[in-house]
Amino acid sequence: MFEQGSFLYEVWVARNGLLAGLAVTARLSAYTIIIGSFIGVLGGIALSFGPWPVRLLLRGYVDAVRGIPVLVLILFSYYGLALLGVQISPFTAGVVALGGFCGAHMSETVRGAIESIPIGQTEAGKAIGLRFWQRLRYVLLPQAIRRLLPPWVNTAVEMVKGTTLLSIIGVVELLLATQQTIARNYMVLQFYFAAGALYVIFNFIISQLGALIERRTAHFHY
Repeated sequence: MFEQGSFLYEVWVARNGLLAGLAVTARLSAYTIIIGSFIGVLGGIALSFGPWPVRLLLRGYVDAVRGIPVLVLILFSYYGLALLGVQISPFTAGVVALGGFCGAHMSETVRGAIESIPIGQTEAGKAIGLRFWQRLRYVLLPQAIRRLLPPWVNTAVEMVKGTTLLSIIGVVELLLATQQTIARNYMVLQFYFAAGALYVIFNFIISQLGALIERRTAHFHY
């Protein structure tokens, strides 16, 4: 099909491993972004409106996790939890570490977006009889979404790139699958360029998704 020894031939030979690595990267990215966004929404709301003990605990979590390198979190999630008697797979450890890291950043992003809404919007909601959760759902969050989208996209992109660090605990994602392929054929530049192009495509899709949501919520701009 392809000339033996060519780049396309080596891609065809290694296709199963590369596709498996690509699938792992996609799953890791999806799980991390979904979990991080879920934590971020709850954490951001609690940081803005929760009772002071909850705000204090969340502030400690957000500041601590944001101040720790993500590689340290990955190593702790895998090796540290094992020392504490919690045995989890490398994939799960990666999701825990990246999801927790993403959640800390998203919590601060959501908090900032909510608190940037003019207080008059909240007062107007109270004036027409909206309860707290109604004000949050119909007044604050729709406006906050547009404000938090740019940093959300940035954090999501960083999480996709962060999946490359999981190779250190043995997760065979796209980068490690690429490195294993290079170890057999020594086509360093070609395969690293191809892997880089795939990461760019991943992040382009995330950016376009953010732009689509931003256009859909354009009427909430004030």
